[in-house]
Amino acid sequence: MKKTVFTPLFALIIMMFSCNSSKKQTSAALYNTTWELEHISGPRIAFEGLFPNKKPQITFNKETQKAEGNNGCNGYSADFNLNGEAISFGEPGPTTMMYCGEGEQVFLNTIKKIKKYNVDAEGKLNLMIDDVPMMRFKKVE
Repeated sequence: MKKTVFTPLFALIIMMFSCNSSKKQTSAALYNTTWELEHISGPRIAFEGLFPNKKPQITFNKETQKAEGNNGCNGYSADFNLNGEAISFGEPGPTTMMYCGEGEQVFLNTIKKIKKYNVDAEGKLNLMIDDVPMMRFKKVE
């Protein structure tokens, strides 16, 4: 009798800890890495047309809770908040004022709408609205 009660309980506890462990590994994967945008959903302009010279990059600073990088043209810095798989970004701080086309505004407008993230099996960072991937980043080596 005791074995039949403890076996399912033990299995449930193992599953709970393994789920928590994978969430910690996912958030840890964000840090100490520069991520480069390789896909953005929404605009009708081709990706290469939005970012002809330089692709946007993002780096997450755990100590300052800031996302820093470039938006394909100018540098930016914005606060971010993580809670499990949820992520949100604050307003980008001051940037340089060079104009490089529509890509910069598409990037900044999209990142403000992001609510969720994951790092997939290929090691790509997906920033999502609900469960729809809007931005996909690869690690910069």
